[in-house]
Amino acid sequence: MSLLSISNLSLFYGEKQIFSKVNLGITNRAKIGLVGSNGSGKTSLIMILAGVLDPTEGEVYREKGCRIGYVPQIPPVATTRPLRAEIMTAFDDLFKLEPQAGEENQLGEFLISAKPSKAEIQYLTMLQRSQYLGGIDYQSVLERTAFALGLNNQILDTRSDSVSGGERTKAALCKALLLNPDLLVLDEPTNYLDLRGLEWLERFLNRNSVGFIVSSHDRYFLDSTVTHIWEIEEGKIKSFPGNYSVYRELKNEYQQRYLKQYQKQQKEIAEKKDFIARYHAGQRSKEARSRSTQLKKMDVIQSPTKQTKALRMKISKVTRSGHQVMATNDLWVGYKEGYDSRKILEVPDLVLERGSRTAVLGPNGSGKTSFVRTILGLNTALHGTISLGHKVKIGYLPQGLHLFSGKQTVLESFLEIKEIREEEARTFLSKFLFQGDQVYRTVEQCSGGEKSRLALARLLIDEPNFLVLDEPTSHLDVMSREALECVLDGYEGTLLFISHDRHLVSLLAKQLLVIENQSLTVFQGKFDEWVERREIVSLDTPRAKGLKARQGSRDKPKPKSRTTGNVENHRVDIGQEIAELEDYLKKVGRDLQKASSIGDMVGVVRFGNRYKQTEKLLRQKLERWQD
Repeated sequence: MSLLSISNLSLFYGEKQIFSKVNLGITNRAKIGLVGSNGSGKTSLIMILAGVLDPTEGEVYREKGCRIGYVPQIPPVATTRPLRAEIMTAFDDLFKLEPQAGEENQLGEFLISAKPSKAEIQYLTMLQRSQYLGGIDYQSVLERTAFALGLNNQILDTRSDSVSGGERTKAALCKALLLNPDLLVLDEPTNYLDLRGLEWLERFLNRNSVGFIVSSHDRYFLDSTVTHIWEIEEGKIKSFPGNYSVYRELKNEYQQRYLKQYQKQQKEIAEKKDFIARYHAGQRSKEARSRSTQLKKMDVIQSPTKQTKALRMKISKVTRSGHQVMATNDLWVGYKEGYDSRKILEVPDLVLERGSRTAVLGPNGSGKTSFVRTILGLNTALHGTISLGHKVKIGYLPQGLHLFSGKQTVLESFLEIKEIREEEARTFLSKFLFQGDQVYRTVEQCSGGEKSRLALARLLIDEPNFLVLDEPTSHLDVMSREALECVLDGYEGTLLFISHDRHLVSLLAKQLLVIENQSLTVFQGKFDEWVERREIVSLDTPRAKGLKARQGSRDKPKPKSRTTGNVENHRVDIGQEIAELEDYLKKVGRDLQKASSIGDMVGVVRFGNRYKQTEKLLRQKLERWQD
C-alpha cells in the first residue's frame, strides 16, 4: 500500500532546475535514505513530501488520513512555551477524543456489534496509539523518549526561546516520534544527537513498523536503518535497493556499465563521422548520406555525469616529533566561577605516543571539547599538568568555525595562515574544491560545508604533526566525508579527534577515550571492539539473564550458602519469565496491528485486552526482579 506518491514532480528556483519529472512512491513501512551532495535538493524534496513546500510542477498524493511526522533540518522557530509543552502537542488528538472513550469493555462490545463508523474508526486509532504508548501515561512516555534523545527535565521545563537550536530540533524529533505517525519525514535528524541518542533512534526505527524517509550524511546510520536509497544527482532521482553500502556498490557498477556504453557509442559516432567526411562527395557518397541519416536518428547516450569532486590530496610528510607527543598528570578539567571551581572531568594519567590515533567519545555536554581545549592550553586546568613532547606542532580544528573573518575572501583567509605565492595558494585550494573565481568569494558567503573545507585547507597547509579535530565532519556531505577519511588515513602524524561519526571513528581510531559520568576511561582497541565489549557488560539485565538461562548457561559457581543460592535461582527464574513475557508482548502487538489493518474489530478488542493483561503481568515481574 502506497502512503505517498509523487508524479511528474519538478522544482525550479527562478531559472535553476533542482529536479524534474520525478515519479516515485513511498509504501507502507518503507525505510528510505535520501542522499546527494550539498545543494542537490534533498531538503527541498523533504519539504515537498512533508507538505510545507509546493513543487513548481507535478502532484503529490498522500493516502487519506496519513499522519506525517516532519522534522526539519533548521531548528523550529522558538516560542515562549517550555519545550515540554511543545512536545505535549503530539497528544492533542488523544486529549480531544479521551472524553468520548467510555469504558473499554463497552467499547469492545460496541465495535463487535456495530458496523464501524468514521468516529469509531477514529477512536480505534486512539486505542491503537494508547496500546503503542503502553497506556496513556503521557508524561512518562514523553520523558522516556526525550531523555533518550538527550533532553533532561531541566531542559524540558525551559522556555523554547531560551534553549539552543539543537535542543529545539531534538524536541521536534521527540514530538514527531510521539505522534505515532504513518510516515516520518526527517531532514538530518542525527545532526544534534550524541552516540547514545543515535543508537536509540536506530533501535526505534528498526523495531517499529512506521515508514520513513530520512536525509542523512551519516553512513553508519543509513547502513543500520534503511532498505532503499534515493539519490539526487544532476536534477534526477534514482532509487537503489539496499542500505548505503549496497547502494555504493550498485552505483559503482552502474557507472562502469554506463561509461562503457557511452565510450562504445562515441567510437561508433566517430567512425561514422570520419566515413562521411571522407566519402561525402565521392563514389561512396550514397553510403555517406546513409550513415549521416543513421547519426541523426541515433539515440545519443549523454555524457556520464561528472563525479562530484571531493578532497583528494596527499599530505606531505610531517616533521617527526618525539616519541611521547602529549602526557597528562593528575589532570582535572573544569571551569572557575568567581572564586569557586567546578570540576566536570577527572582524567587518568594519559600518554599519547607518536603516530597514535585516538577518538574521544561521550554524550553531549560530557566535557569532550573542554578536555581537548584543556590539553591544548586553551582552557586552564583546575588541577594537574599537561606536557607536550619534543618538536610537537599542533594543528587544531575547533567546532563551530568561529575563527573566520567573514569579510575576508577565501584566498585572503587562507593566505593569513601561510604566505605563499597566489598561484600556489589557488592550486592548493583547488584540491579543496575552490575552483576559479570561487577563491574570491567572501567567507560569509560560503556554506557550512565550504567553511569546513577552508578550515581544513588552512590547517593542513601548515603541516602539523599533531592534529586535534573537534567534529571534523560537521557540514560535510558524504563524498567530502569519505575524501576526508582518505586524507586522514594517509596522515603520518598523531591524531586526536572528537566525533559522533561512527564510520570515521571505526576507520581511523586505534584507541578510544570514553567520557561519561565525569570520568574518562581509556579503551585500547577499535570502535567495533568497544561496542562489542559494552554489549557484553550490558547483559546484566533481566531479559539478558533470562535469555542466557534459556540458552543453557549453567556454568556459574556454586553458592556459598543455601539461602544465597535460592535467591539467585529465584532471580534467574524471574528473568526467564520476563524474557518470555517480552517476546509474547511483541507477538500480541503485531497481532493487534494486523487485526486493525484488515478491519477485524473482534480481533482488535481481543488482542487489545490480551496486550493490557500481558503488560500488567510484565510490570509485576519487573518489580519483583528489582526487589
